[in-house]
Amino acid sequence: MEDSFPVSFLNDFVFCPASIYFHMVDADTEKISYESYEQLQGSAIHKCIDRAEYSNNANILQGVPVYCAQYNLSGKIDLFDTVTGVLTERKRKITCLYDGQVFQLFAYCFALREMGYAVKGLRIHSMLDNKRYPVPLPENNAGMMERFEKTVRDIQTYDLASFVQSNCKKCAGCVYEPLCMYSVKEVL
Repeated sequence: MEDSFPVSFLNDFVFCPASIYFHMVDADTEKISYESYEQLQGSAIHKCIDRAEYSNNANILQGVPVYCAQYNLSGKIDLFDTVTGVLTERKRKITCLYDGQVFQLFAYCFALREMGYAVKGLRIHSMLDNKRYPVPLPENNAGMMERFEKTVRDIQTYDLASFVQSNCKKCAGCVYEPLCMYSVKEVL
């Protein structure tokens, strides 16, 4: 587990492989110096999970560290209901589901199953508008499962020196853009 990858890398890598480099460089930096307003708001809302204060129901696991040996990924789940078997990943505001968000749920699902829990449902909860988005289990979503496994392999073998960014919209929305040598942000 010592050389495991954080589950959050799945979402970051899908957004932009270079962002993982900047996350690692900024690991010891105060988040307020580089996170966007939206990211800081999401972190603030997420604190009740980190402190296990979201629910006092004994059936709800919250903020529990997990490790998935099969894919060598580690992280902390948001919420898992041990009675219903539903795993919930909370996000500040969801406008559409992205592969990286689904990949995070898959990783947590596999980790919980390795721990002996019966995961029967997956969902992403958009906190600002209180909407829930069901996500099919990995075994019921072959195409997404293939992309998940490819992303895990790509992260494990990635060479940043070969990266070429081609999506200026991603650069425009990235907090690291001013520092990034791969940026292709269009100047207006």
